[in-house]
Amino acid sequence: MNDKESVLKVTDPTFTGLILISGVDKPGVTEALFETLSPFAITIVDMEQVVIRGRLILTTLISLDPAHAEAIEADLLKLSENLELDVAVDFVEMSQESKTRPTQLLHVVLLSGALKPHALAAVAGKIASAGGNIERIRRTASYPLTAIEFDISLTAQGENPALHASLQKDLAEIAINTGVDLAIENGGLTRRAKRIVLLDMDSTLIQQEVIDLLAEKAGVGDQVKLITEAAMRGELDFSQSLNARVRLLAGLPEAVLELVRSELILTPGARTLIRTLHRLGHKVGVVSGGFINVIEPLLQELQIDFYRANTLELSEGKLTGSIVGGVIDRAAKAQALRDFAELENVPLAQTIAIGDGANDLDMIELAGLGIAFNAKPAVRKAADSSLTSPYLDSVLYLMGITREEIEAADK
Repeated sequence: MNDKESVLKVTDPTFTGLILISGVDKPGVTEALFETLSPFAITIVDMEQVVIRGRLILTTLISLDPAHAEAIEADLLKLSENLELDVAVDFVEMSQESKTRPTQLLHVVLLSGALKPHALAAVAGKIASAGGNIERIRRTASYPLTAIEFDISLTAQGENPALHASLQKDLAEIAINTGVDLAIENGGLTRRAKRIVLLDMDSTLIQQEVIDLLAEKAGVGDQVKLITEAAMRGELDFSQSLNARVRLLAGLPEAVLELVRSELILTPGARTLIRTLHRLGHKVGVVSGGFINVIEPLLQELQIDFYRANTLELSEGKLTGSIVGGVIDRAAKAQALRDFAELENVPLAQTIAIGDGANDLDMIELAGLGIAFNAKPAVRKAADSSLTSPYLDSVLYLMGITREEIEAADK
């Protein structure tokens, strides 16, 4: 039996060695490391590797007999010379405290077209002050946006139901102040479970407002704009403003609806978002303060699983200026989310709601992950998560889906 074969057969789990290899990446590094370690009776506890611009960082945590640390370090030094890479080793006795791992995990995702150091510093500082520790960081997209995901563990004293909401609010404020987009969710298996994703239609799934397109065709665009502005000032609620605007459309020929349908333009990334969600087994819905008479053909083409919108009344081939049935307002949108989730037997914690206006706030607040998409400042401030990029498929990055996974699925 040679010296290495006589090394301890049962490793001491309380004594660990952290091995860090760095340098120019090349084939065979991982194989060489573990061939070097294989003669020793050690156990692999953890490992992670990343390559950035051709530079390798490979970390491996092992448990071992402290009596054999010197022999392992000597072999790793030879490996460093052979591979022409830097190898560092740190041996330490683990305390009982360090072996106790926190159970509450959070995911934080940052998105930006130009991610700056001060934004990352502010987010990391807030996480630390809340008693959190960043366990892992990974890039999930590099174009057209940079997406960085943090896995965060929380200390025992930080594990309470109010912490998530408090940290979410603080990080949302940082996101606004630093000009980045941010979302925070609970970790664990539920993040990969079946989801309901409910979108607003106007200025979210599509780039336009359907009521404005109809108003232009009726020659009342300026009047409709004045009513919209009054509603934004709080002088009218949504139902009042919608009914007032629809009255101005009285007499518009039904044929105009088809013309407006042909002018609808999807938000960039909309098809990718819906296609990817369906491939993952998620369900996609749309709830709109607009009009089913106009948007339904597009929703059917996109294979939207669930949708609700207002219905324009027609008589003798013309719009009457009235709406049939109840108005899809702020409360109705939230109820649609509840109904859709119940229909699919999905808990509200596993729902995502996306919108841009005050009319969407109730469903955004109700959802497990609420996202203000290119929203007005007041809505963005009220929402826990926000996106300011023009790409709707960036929602996928907030869900932990990488750009590489999206592109691989499309192939």
